[in-house]
Amino acid sequence: MTTDQETSMSVTETGATIWLTGLPSAGKTTIAYELAGRLRTEGHRVEVLDGDEIREFLSAGLGFSREDRHTNVARIGFVAELLAANGVKVLVPVIAPFADSREAVRKRHAAESTTYLEVHVATPVEVCSVRDVKGLYAKQAAGEISGLTGVDDPYEAPESPDLRIESHQQTVQESAAALHALLTERGLA
Repeated sequence: MTTDQETSMSVTETGATIWLTGLPSAGKTTIAYELAGRLRTEGHRVEVLDGDEIREFLSAGLGFSREDRHTNVARIGFVAELLAANGVKVLVPVIAPFADSREAVRKRHAAESTTYLEVHVATPVEVCSVRDVKGLYAKQAAGEISGLTGVDDPYEAPESPDLRIESHQQTVQESAAALHALLTERGLA
């Protein structure tokens, strides 16, 4: 084995969980996939734990009560920490509306000495309702659904996230670049 091969085999990737929280249609998933592509191009191991996919497969059967939302966030946090502990950059574009649920995930990561970053995609509800990617705001306005986070169900915005992205004031690429800059600053990219 040559020295170059030995070096490349002995270097381990530092994993991290990067949780993107924000209202529905804030741009969390779009930013996560944009950043994931860039990180993969740079040679990083990356996974995106999309909230909709998790609800379909890992959290099927859970509703949207506070308890069920907490359980959903805890499950996602467990999987994210497991992947991050094994050298994966885990991008988690999940609303996680309650501060105590996000704090529980942060504490789990801290207990395992795994890096956790919280990113608030701080898009105003007025902008999100115009974007309305999944038609949720229209359904809520028509009375077809209730419990929409940030409208008739609470959303507790992070008080001091590692990064706050104003996605309504910049492009997706600029938002992903801001997050990439944070990862670079923290020695993760």
